Amino acid sequence: MFAFSCGVILLYRFSVLPPYPWLFLSLFVLLTIFIAKVTRFRVVFLWLIWLSVGLGWAAWHADTRLQQRLLPLEEGVPLTVSGYVCDLPQPGTFNSIRFNFCVDSWAETFDSVKGGVPPDKIRLAWYGAGEKVLPSGPIALQVVLKRPHGNLNDAGFRYEDWLFRQGVRATGSVRNVVELPGSVCGLFCSYHAWHREMASVVEGYFSGAEHYPLLASLLIGNRGHLSASHWQTLKAPGTIHLVAISGLHLGLVALAAGLASRRLLLLLPAGLISGKVIRNGVFGSVVLACLFYALLAGMTVPTRRALVMVIVGGWFLLKAREASSWRPFVIAMACVLLFDPFAPLDQGFWLSFSAVALLVWVFSGRLGNTGWLAGLMLAQCAVFVGLWPVLQAFGQAQPLAGVAANLVAIPWVSFVVMPVLFVGTLLVFVTGGSLTAHVIDVFDAVLGVLWYLLQAVEAVPVVSLPGASQAAVIAMTLVVLLMLRFPARSFQALSAIVVVGWLGVGWLSHESPVNVAVDVPEVRIWDVGQGLSVLVRSGSEVLLYDTGPEVKGAYSAVESVLLPNLRALGVRRIEHLVVSHGDSDHSGGLSVLLEDLSIGMISSGEPEVVRQKLARHPEALIQGCPRLPQMLGEFELSFWRSGSAVSGNDASCVLRLFHRQLNVDLLLTGDISRRVETEMLADRDLDWLSAFPGQRIVIAPHHGSKTSSSMKWVSAVEPNWVIYTAGYRHRYGHPHSTVVERYQDVGAVPVNTACSGQLFLSFGPDNLKITQATQQAPFWIAGPGLARDQCKIP
Repeated sequence: MFAFSCGVILLYRFSVLPPYPWLFLSLFVLLTIFIAKVTRFRVVFLWLIWLSVGLGWAAWHADTRLQQRLLPLEEGVPLTVSGYVCDLPQPGTFNSIRFNFCVDSWAETFDSVKGGVPPDKIRLAWYGAGEKVLPSGPIALQVVLKRPHGNLNDAGFRYEDWLFRQGVRATGSVRNVVELPGSVCGLFCSYHAWHREMASVVEGYFSGAEHYPLLASLLIGNRGHLSASHWQTLKAPGTIHLVAISGLHLGLVALAAGLASRRLLLLLPAGLISGKVIRNGVFGSVVLACLFYALLAGMTVPTRRALVMVIVGGWFLLKAREASSWRPFVIAMACVLLFDPFAPLDQGFWLSFSAVALLVWVFSGRLGNTGWLAGLMLAQCAVFVGLWPVLQAFGQAQPLAGVAANLVAIPWVSFVVMPVLFVGTLLVFVTGGSLTAHVIDVFDAVLGVLWYLLQAVEAVPVVSLPGASQAAVIAMTLVVLLMLRFPARSFQALSAIVVVGWLGVGWLSHESPVNVAVDVPEVRIWDVGQGLSVLVRSGSEVLLYDTGPEVKGAYSAVESVLLPNLRALGVRRIEHLVVSHGDSDHSGGLSVLLEDLSIGMISSGEPEVVRQKLARHPEALIQGCPRLPQMLGEFELSFWRSGSAVSGNDASCVLRLFHRQLNVDLLLTGDISRRVETEMLADRDLDWLSAFPGQRIVIAPHHGSKTSSSMKWVSAVEPNWVIYTAGYRHRYGHPHSTVVERYQDVGAVPVNTACSGQLFLSFGPDNLKITQATQQAPFWIAGPGLARDQCKIP
């Protein structure tokens, strides 16, 4: 089972999907050798057999999912689909409703010869829905779809990963909704309709509660009512897991069901039933109770995973199986991967199994009872330290405040909040709602205590753990876990001194932020969709040109792309931030960036607009577009701004990066128009603009809009490469076909971040190397026939 699990996990380390028929053929060969009774290396062959089974199982499911796709001709055109809503619709931005839709049939015919296998699950947004309610049961929708696509960078959230994990093979918007009263609602359709009805019942009874968003999340896993401020408060101390119906919640249900059923069975006359029957009855009650609660919670990914773990663990515990504590752990992991081969793509899979493994390691084999308080402290310490390297691998920090928050919040939720919610909800249903007002008061009281605690922890200034490499964190984690596992006092004392000393050195250090230095100068043009953000590094010096787009309440490139990537690169200070102009697709998230990083100088073509956006940071030093050249390591920086433009796109601060050793320059042009391009060509001080003898890279002005990149300017600049920073199938249609033709006429190699993802430019000692993120992307993003593989520049 462990070898099978390793095989499933191994698949997601490949950039190319291995053909599963060949995997099964290799399995046949290995079986033949194994059956031949080869005594030497027999165990090795057995491991290889099950490793191949796991790899083939995962590859088969992945290939089946990837075969579901739209054809390019079916993107952006109205299509009609029939099916049912298969999750709880959630309110979205721009007065929309967002939901997953399971498709039963398509009105249009997919051409399977050309590779068009219809997706069976799509994600939709119904804009302008307002207070409208999506009908339960079978419905027909007129939709406009596109293939799965999202930003592709080295770090940060990847929407395409999430869509593939969820089985969503197309996204889009709804144009029209029609009920189908005569259609049959199957088993899954009926379940989702029932689940939505239960959510409506809970909302009808308890929507008046002050903490209803928390109540709905903890009770039935409906997290759609949680606001951005809720998520921020939950995220700060690392307590988001409290509102995901997972092991904590199902464990409580299992404990309650087991104790109640055992008590009832023991009330029967002695000798009527045997101890074996009692154990079977208790186990059956636990399984049924957990299954019902999992169904009530929507059977989400963490809920299904927790259900499998509870069932396997309950089987060994209640059936009194004498086995190693690791046996049910391995069986549960294999069962999860058998039923859900895509689980390794889920961060929760690694966190949950890592947490359980840590608890097994610390508590298994101990002699005597540790006591509830000591056990709680021991568990929290083990999980906090043990998950540190796991979180670091996912690019996340381990908040120190999380120790105190979880130490209080977990027992409070486990022994107070959840029992109160269960009992109170049962009372309301039994009494027909007559006690609703009183129950709500109790709910708000216990949830208010929880929320007060979380907000208090959020208000505490963040204390950063000492920075360290992944290897150093793993080494420190091993020391602490050994200290917790083995009771030798001399070893514990020595380990404690090492840990406290290491932490103390980090906390007492007040040195200014220092960036990790790079060996050769580099430029990263991030994939931020319809917008622009460029990172320039030379040695330990950093310049950032623009911060990408921001849509309030929906998306921020700073939070989703810039900060995760900057942390991964070891960038803690930006010497020079250049904001070309004030448009939201170039200056989004400035306040968030300043709150997280140390920034030296800020320059902009529209300094007043930037100053207004940074009103909460009056200490920020903001100046106009510099006039004098500057140096950033090996890069020579030259700035230019129109002398006639007052505001808007034409006020963009243009930046030229010149690497003299390689004789390569990069032009960052903001959103200048053809009028400003003419002004640039007429400026006699810009002797470098035309007739440049070296290699030139140009980021197309205004993302390739037809209002920019005049033929005269393109011919004068004559770039070797042109880069379009545009969104995939964006409504503006950038880059425009006429602009693309102009750059083609001068021989420029075109690259579009919507197709290539992030671009990495390395200025080595001998040559310039340009790398596209798609060249290293996994098979479910850049595989044959997918959106990025067939992405074309107009």
